Amino acid sequence: MKNIIIEKTGFFLITMCIAITGLFLALLIYFIVSNGINVLSFEFLTQPPKNSMTAGGVAPAIVGSFYLTVGAVIVALPLGLACAIYLNEYSPKGLVASAIRISVNNLAGVPSVVFGLFGLAFFVKFLGFGISILSGSLTLAILILPAIISTSQEALSAVPNSIREASLALGATHSQTIRKAVLPCAFSAILTGVILSIARAAGETAPILFTAAAFYKRDYPDSIFSETMALPYHIYALMTEGTSPDKQVAIAYGCALILLLIVLVISAGAIVLRNKYRRQNA
Repeated sequence: MKNIIIEKTGFFLITMCIAITGLFLALLIYFIVSNGINVLSFEFLTQPPKNSMTAGGVAPAIVGSFYLTVGAVIVALPLGLACAIYLNEYSPKGLVASAIRISVNNLAGVPSVVFGLFGLAFFVKFLGFGISILSGSLTLAILILPAIISTSQEALSAVPNSIREASLALGATHSQTIRKAVLPCAFSAILTGVILSIARAAGETAPILFTAAAFYKRDYPDSIFSETMALPYHIYALMTEGTSPDKQVAIAYGCALILLLIVLVISAGAIVLRNKYRRQNA
């Protein structure tokens, strides 16, 4: 009887925690939608800012955010996956592997503004990339790298050793086993880390503040060395440095709603792809 009471109490507490989390999420979404929905229009999505960012649209910021996020994932995904494969499949379980894991965990705890300062010093100044999409993407790539490494390593660890042993027994090499047996089984879980990384890269302000973002820019970037507007920084600029708060605050909420929708669409696409591969390997 006592165990049943403890079990029901535990389930009740878990349910309450989930309900409270869902409530805060619903309130957040409602707040952003209710304040930003009236601003959305075809012109707002396709036109550049006008009249000192008090009219027009935010198309350059949408394009810039897309470039920065995609660039960060393109750089971070192969690096993070390679590191996870090394840690889980090749590295000896000793001091070196432990040092790498500690470094990855410490990197995950570094504040985003520190990444921005590093990107400014290294990519912008030392390598001479300047304030550009390339500098911003590389900085964001370093920012999301720990999440990709951790989730990828956990996904690889979850693959049963029997799959590896069966592949090796059939004559496959170690690299062939990883490429054709282990990675397909872990791919759906690896996408979870990519989804989280996309959401974080798209919403970060501090790293691009020093490396990529322009305060005001009517045209679109024409190369990876161009500076660009971005939705997170545009929201920050409108809310803190605007000269017409009555007009610019509404635009900022519209930008927040667009950013939320972009993250949801990208995440939904990744989830569909993840579920597809999960069913194929079930």
